[in-house]
Amino acid sequence: MTNQPWWWKQWQKLLANCLASIIFYTTIPLPYINDLDFQGVAHLAPFVGLSIGGILGLCDAGMNYLGMPVLTRSALVVAIWVAMTGGLHLDGAMDTADGLAVGDPKRRLEVMADSATGAFGAMAAIAILLLKTTALTDIEENRWLVMMAACGWGRWGQQVAIVRYPYLKPTGKGAFHKQAIRSYKDLLPGLLLLFSLSGLLWLLNSQHLFLALGMILAGIAIATLTAAWFNYKLGGQTGDTYGAVVEWTEALFLCVLTALGR
Repeated sequence: MTNQPWWWKQWQKLLANCLASIIFYTTIPLPYINDLDFQGVAHLAPFVGLSIGGILGLCDAGMNYLGMPVLTRSALVVAIWVAMTGGLHLDGAMDTADGLAVGDPKRRLEVMADSATGAFGAMAAIAILLLKTTALTDIEENRWLVMMAACGWGRWGQQVAIVRYPYLKPTGKGAFHKQAIRSYKDLLPGLLLLFSLSGLLWLLNSQHLFLALGMILAGIAIATLTAAWFNYKLGGQTGDTYGAVVEWTEALFLCVLTALGR
């Protein structure tokens, strides 16, 4: 084992990190592996997003092959979307909505930490699911690629929130995310990955150059502004707001794509 070349060791490390990220962020069944390090999973969050979007695209294509109507197909895709993430990010969006509904800023974090879902959390979840479903219904072409982009930009927005704003709690799942991503350089791999995805759209159809550029601009703008808005309201970020950034970026990105696609 000690005579393994450096590139093989680096490949093993990358594979282990990918597995750890998928296990942490999704419910995709993977074999149990000892000694996985979850401390740096946030580095690969956009990659996990593209993987989720790719699987959703395959599910959508399969249902389309069976002749399923687009509205039913979109609703099932969104349901699979929630199931694949275990509701991790959606739960954060719900908790964040409950916290922001509190008039006293000092009590917001306390309310967000409560596992019980309030009325505003339920309304936020309904709004997000409706926006995703209706937006997907209006997107006719390149649905698989659009879903990959939405999931990727949502998780890149999470990285922006992590590196750009202070973390408001001493502990929690979001705490080691903050420790893992400390520099804006950590945003570049995910950004290049998402640029490549838009480039793929342009390569598939040169007439889609405007759409490809629009996806990049919309992704950067929505992800950045969503993270900034939650920081403005709370004075920082928590694990819940990281999830909220993912969900709202995904939903709003899809809504913008319905206009750009036309």
